[in-house]
Amino acid sequence: MDDIGLLLSDVPEGTLLELPDGTTPVPAPKDIAAGHKVALHAIPKGTPVRKYGEVIGVTLADIPAGGHVHVHNLGIGPWEEPTASPSPRRTPPTQVSPTRDHFLGYRRADGRAATRNHIVIVPTVNCSATVARMIALRADALHKGTPGLDGVVALPHDLGCGMAEGTPGDAILRRTLRGYLGHANVAGALLISLGCEVNQPANVLGGGVDAEPLAIQQLGGTAATLNTALDRIADLVSRITRTHRVPIPLAELTLGLQCGGSDAYSGLTANPTLGVAADLLVAAGGKVVLGETPEIYGAHHLLRDRASTPEAAARIDQLIAWWQEYTATNGATLDNNPSRGNRAGGITTIWEKSLGAVLKSGTTPLNDVVGYAEPVTAPGLTFMDTPGYDPVSATGMVAGGANLLAFTTGRGSLFGSRPVPCLKISTTSGLYERMRGDIDFDAGPAMNHADQLTYGTALFEALVDMASGAESKSEALGFGTEEIVPWRMGAVL
Repeated sequence: MDDIGLLLSDVPEGTLLELPDGTTPVPAPKDIAAGHKVALHAIPKGTPVRKYGEVIGVTLADIPAGGHVHVHNLGIGPWEEPTASPSPRRTPPTQVSPTRDHFLGYRRADGRAATRNHIVIVPTVNCSATVARMIALRADALHKGTPGLDGVVALPHDLGCGMAEGTPGDAILRRTLRGYLGHANVAGALLISLGCEVNQPANVLGGGVDAEPLAIQQLGGTAATLNTALDRIADLVSRITRTHRVPIPLAELTLGLQCGGSDAYSGLTANPTLGVAADLLVAAGGKVVLGETPEIYGAHHLLRDRASTPEAAARIDQLIAWWQEYTATNGATLDNNPSRGNRAGGITTIWEKSLGAVLKSGTTPLNDVVGYAEPVTAPGLTFMDTPGYDPVSATGMVAGGANLLAFTTGRGSLFGSRPVPCLKISTTSGLYERMRGDIDFDAGPAMNHADQLTYGTALFEALVDMASGAESKSEALGFGTEEIVPWRMGAVL
């Protein structure tokens, strides 16, 4: 049984709150915002508090019936494996079937499936990022409107030098850039280097990655590099015009799941609705990727319990242990994760945030666990070890092969992810109305399982449409060229 209730509208101080146990209504002790929690009964100090049938924290003070439950009186301690709930609320299995069996995509010569046709300009190092942007801006303007070309984009980043070769951070950068350059949605690529950086083109190329390297110092500077790149891009564009969308089985889609700017409605509407869409894609043979390891903490036992192998289950526990040590070493804790906006939206602890975040993954078994930016190859659900910071997490998923992304948000997000389309989903209809120019899908009405099945099916359809070429709001606005953020790890030298 849950110990708290969620307010669906703002409650002024003194408003009588009807509690479900049939006792006399109690007045709200102060103004309480929609999405925040109130105690359904008196809760003594030191008591575990349950939401969704799971523990979200421990009371720091006595809380009266009807009292506001938030950061002033609820916190977490060291993780303890939860005892069985008297009536745990698990997400019921999806009971609908996929409404489609294919999407319209591009078939690459090596057999891979793409949802977009981009030419990408990737710098090896931040020192060549501005030149990469100049090339992309000029080329995109020259070739805008070319049939079959979704754009020429630069993918700048702030790494590539001041780092030691052979370290985990160096390996992550190489793997990430290889993943982008070799992505199915990339129809052509140039790799722009300065010439003297630590991250030389040879560190990134090879292993099937097909991109022409251009070195600014070797070519004689910015102007010469720009002119050479424009000539190369013209050749790439001539090949792209010969490609066309064809029917491709949904089994060849890989969907990355993201949530950002979460609020208390994330776990009530948008995330379980996205979970239904994820289940439908898995039922059609596709792949789904869940990440953001710090945002499964406190709910990782639910994900581990879904593991299809003992190895995958053990890997989840290993990742949580690593992140606890990693955050402690850097003077933080995993409960530092809920942002100011998350807390303003009603989320109190990381355990509470995680319970909602895991719902994005639906109900199917967890078949694989991979490292950051590693290729996603297993059918069904894969967990990727990524930070909770959305651009870093999404960058890892794209590098791992995701060819579309779904992004739930309660506070509002402007995220894009070229060369991969990203569909944004609101937790409330109010947010959708305020940010219609940025949000693609309103999951606000989906507050019960029956509605989540209905809206989840509609969301599945919208994702297939986007994979088939329907433009997302972020693509229409031009987002997605600044949002590549490889995971920065280790010393900057």
